[in-house]
Formats: sequence, structure tokens, C-alpha cells
Amino acid sequence: MVLFPSLLQDLLQTHPHLRPQIYFKASLTALSHAMEDQVLGSGDEPLVIANFQKERYYRQETRRYRQLAQYTPQIYVLAAPETDFAQVSEPYATIPFDPQDPLAQEWHLVVLGSHYAACLVCRERPSDTPLMDQARRFEGIWTFDRTVSQTVARLLLERILSYQPQLAEKIHQALTRYAWTVEPQETGTSGLHPGPFVERLVTYLQSSQYKVLKAYRALSDQERQQRLVNLITSAIRSTLNPEQIFPIAVQELGQNFPECRCILYRCRSHHQSARIEYEYTSPGVPSLKGVDWPLGENPLFGLALGRDRAIGLNDVTTAPELREYDQLRALLAQHRVRSWLMAPIIHQGMLLGMLELHHCGGAPYPWREVDLNLVTAIANQVGLGLVQAQAYKSLAELNQQLEALDRTRTNLIAIIGHELRTPLSTIQVCLESLATEPEMPASVRQEMLAAAMSDAERLHKLIQDFLTLSRLESGRVQWQSEAITLSECVELALAHLRSRAQRLPQIQVDLPADLPLLRTDGEGIVEVLVKLLDNACKFTSPEGRVTVRAQVQSGQMLEVVVADTGRGIEPSQLQAVFDRFYQEEGALRRTVGGTGLGLAICRQIVSGLGGQIWAESAGRGQGSKFHFTIPLGVRPDWGDMSRPVET
Repeated sequence: MVLFPSLLQDLLQTHPHLRPQIYFKASLTALSHAMEDQVLGSGDEPLVIANFQKERYYRQETRRYRQLAQYTPQIYVLAAPETDFAQVSEPYATIPFDPQDPLAQEWHLVVLGSHYAACLVCRERPSDTPLMDQARRFEGIWTFDRTVSQTVARLLLERILSYQPQLAEKIHQALTRYAWTVEPQETGTSGLHPGPFVERLVTYLQSSQYKVLKAYRALSDQERQQRLVNLITSAIRSTLNPEQIFPIAVQELGQNFPECRCILYRCRSHHQSARIEYEYTSPGVPSLKGVDWPLGENPLFGLALGRDRAIGLNDVTTAPELREYDQLRALLAQHRVRSWLMAPIIHQGMLLGMLELHHCGGAPYPWREVDLNLVTAIANQVGLGLVQAQAYKSLAELNQQLEALDRTRTNLIAIIGHELRTPLSTIQVCLESLATEPEMPASVRQEMLAAAMSDAERLHKLIQDFLTLSRLESGRVQWQSEAITLSECVELALAHLRSRAQRLPQIQVDLPADLPLLRTDGEGIVEVLVKLLDNACKFTSPEGRVTVRAQVQSGQMLEVVVADTGRGIEPSQLQAVFDRFYQEEGALRRTVGGTGLGLAICRQIVSGLGGQIWAESAGRGQGSKFHFTIPLGVRPDWGDMSRPVET
């Protein structure tokens, strides 16, 4: 079926002198009812053609048209069907048309009687935002002109005939009687013309409708603000992760403005610049994400700091606030910022960040009061979300610390249960045997004494490690600076190690001859080397190799490496090995002794001396490397705790 063009367009081409006007839905309803009332009081049988756009609009007037059908058989009702409009049984003709027909966007009513004529031909104007039904606007013609009304009637009857050819005879009768009559018959009336009265009525209705529309816009703006605030509040409640909250905030806010860029970044009042972390851009607007945005030389940033709500510049090219900031205006022009709005994210008087809107269109965008209120409300919610996220992060860190403390307590109990009870049991058995067996052979007695002495030394070392770690973690250690070479420290550590071990792997010391003299706490360095070498030898077979190397870094730090060819460490455990009471696995605790305090003590000593310690390993069976660094000079914060070195 061929679709006709817009009826309003056809009418204006036929009668070019007509000038369309804007009507609200309420005004059209009043005019339509007035025209229909003429039928009820006319006494003849006029032609009535009505287009209701959609079936649901027609249903609101069904009872009224059934009443009109009692006065005239020539009634035609058009609508785009939505349910069963095509099968409606009414005392007048119902004509369903294709929903793609321009009639679906138009509102028409024509009444042609023997003594009067009136028509209403309007097309609905599209709106970017959803409107109340009564606030919908139409563009069109309303007139009492009989010639215009006859033109409209002919055009509509042609369309009705195309949709329902079975009405051809009835339509021919309507055309013969009404649409081809050039002059109206004598009315016998007093000549009173209703035009001025109705025009005054329409003017009044239009004025009232503009007030309704203004109120509706205010409600719509309020609803939009509340929707956005609720959306962001829901996001904050569903997650306390800023990486999920802030992208939602900038996207939802930015989508409410044309040709817009919405950015969010964290900053403090004293910052000179800030890295843009979160951004939304409309299609065609360039991105600023990752750019360092100027703050120190930004007058709008300074103005925003003294306010608790958003502040905006309608046109940055003419704003007096930017007149003396040529570099900033060039930056804004480079990134197509024409209108600028900035809202501080503040919590309890502290600046946490900034939320900005950039209008990047060719013409300035006048920021309205409702826009400022909206962005301010969003910034407040973002600030609340940021504070809650920080509080949650602190709580999570505290929970992790509590969990670590609980693990430490559990490990401590296990260590005491094994590392204390086992040597105590051995000592007790040996002493009881010596006391109850006076006739024991001298060789056996000597073995008993050696075993008791060995386990006593083991207990002493365990208690000493506990005390050392406690003093290091509490900060009750006074470091003593002295001049010492690394080779001396290595020799002392090896001597200590060889005095306690029977069978060691091959230990290779590869130190450059030109290493500078250290000015640090020698006992601390020796303690670190002893524990690292002991750890390397413990997990390396006698056929393996342990290497000690060193090199100077950038003339300020000395890096020492203790490497072994032992069983290695899983990459996921390279950080955990420095935790207190760390044990790799249950089987390991059964095959190799130890409290899990050695590496924790090393970390505390190296950190106290101003260096760092870390481990490297390719995995199980790949060996391991332990690195630590020591400053070549004395740490300035040691102060009077450093004893002078005699030269």
C-alpha cells in the first residue's frame, strides 16, 4: 500500500498563505470538543473526520463519538491499530491505517456542515525528553475557513478510500454533499462569528499550558537529579570499590548533557596538578584520561575551593576569570572546552577530588541553576562513596592484620609445641638416664651429655630469636655505627656457621677487591649473613653450592646476594617467606628444623639499617637468591645513637 505524505504538508502546499502555529495537547483537546459540540447543536447532518494518531487516544473519546453518531451518519475515525481496532463494531466508520503512515504523528479533525465549517490539522513535534501527555506540542492549522476545511476533507477521504475501498459509495456521497460545495447555504443566523472568542480562549489555554509546561520541566529536572543520585547511591551500596563507583558516576552524569566530557580526579587543595582518572566523553569528543590537569594556575579551581557547590563558566573564550591566563585558555581550546563546570568533592571540610563537566560544542552552553544543583548533588554522593571506600579499605587492612595476628598466634603455639617441647624432652630423658644409671659406660654418658648440650643450645637460640625480633619490631634497638669491610662480616658469619654445622655444601665467596668500607652496624650485618647462609645451607644438599656476591649500586648502596642451588621457593611465596613463623609446608617442618623467625629478623635489621631485602627463585628445585642492600654512609636519623669511629 502506498503511504501518503504528511497531511499538513499537503495542505500548506495547496494553501501557501496559511501560517502554522504551536498548540499544546490541552489546547487541541479544547478546540476539538468545541468543534464536536457544534455537531450536537447544529440540527443538520455534517461530515466529521477525526484522526486520533493511535488507537489508545481514540478510546478516550469512544463514548463521545457514539453520541455524535446519533446526529450524523457521515463520521470517519482513523487511528493506528494497537489491538483490535480493525474489528471494532461502531455506528460509524473506523479506519485503521499503517503505523508507518505520517498520520500516526498527526492530529486532525474536520467538521463540514450545511451552515458552518471548521478544521484542525496538526503534526506532533518531537521532543528530546519524555513529556506529560498534556504537555505534548503540535504544529499546525486551526481555521473556520470553508475552503480550507473542504481541502482537508478531500485529502482525508482519499486516504480513507485507499485503506478501505468498500467505503467508496459512502465517501462519494460525502464528497458530493460537502467537499464539493463552494459556497455555504444560507445560515439564517445573526452573523456572529466565533473566531475572536475562540482565539481568546486558545490564548488563555496556551498561557496556562506554558505555566504547566514550566512546572513540568522543573519536576522533570528534579526527577532527573533524583534518578542520578539514586543510581549512584545504589552503586555505592552495592560496592565500595571506587573503580566501579566512579565510572558509573561520570557516565551517568555525562550522558545528561550534549557534546559533553565528564571527568573525575582525586586531588588536595595544595596540589598543582592532578592526573585525570575517570572520564566519559560524548561521541566525537576527544579524551583527556591520563592527562595531568593543571590546578595551581587554574582560577576556577581556586574559586571552587571556597565553595560547597558547583561553579561554572558559560563561555571560556570571554570569561573575565580567564582573561590573564593565556596558557590555560590555549589548553582549553586545544581540548575543545567551550563551557566549563567544576564541582569540588568535599567531606567534612576536606577536599578529596574534583568533578568537572566540559561542554565541547561550537556554541557556549548556558549552565542553569538546576545543572549546578545536579552536579553538586552527584559530587556529594561521590565524596560519600570515596570516604566509605577508604573506611572499608582501612577496615579490610585491619582485618588482614588481625588475621595475620591470629595466624601468628597459631604458629607460635605450634612452634612452642614442637621447637620447645622436643629439645626439652631430649634434655629431660638424657638427664634422667644419667641420674638413674650410675653404671652407664663413659662413651654413652658422653653421648647423653652432648645431646643435652645440643638441645640446650637449640633452646637458647630459639629464645634469643624471640627476644631479638621483639626488640627489632618495637624499635628498641640502638644501632652502633662502625667502619667495617663486607669481607670481615662474611668471614665472621662463616666462622659462626662452621662452628655449629658438621656437614655443609660448598660455600663460594666472590667479593670484588675494591669494595668500599661500610659505616654501619657490623653486628647487624653479621647477624643477617649468618641467618641467610644458615638458611641456604639448610635447604641445600651437601653436594650443592652456596655463593656470596656483592656489588655497588649507583655509588650509594651496597647490594649483597646469597645464592644457593637448593630446593628453591615457589614464586607466589617470595614475599611470605619474610613473615614471622613462616613455614613452607608441613612436610618441610618435619624434615628441617626452624622457627620461621630468621628471615623476619633479617628484614627488620636490613630495614633498620636503611636498606631493602628480597628473594628470587624460579620455583621448586631451581635454587634461590636472597638480596639485601645497605647504605654506604651512616643514616642521618641515627643521630647520637651512632658511636664515633676512631680513625
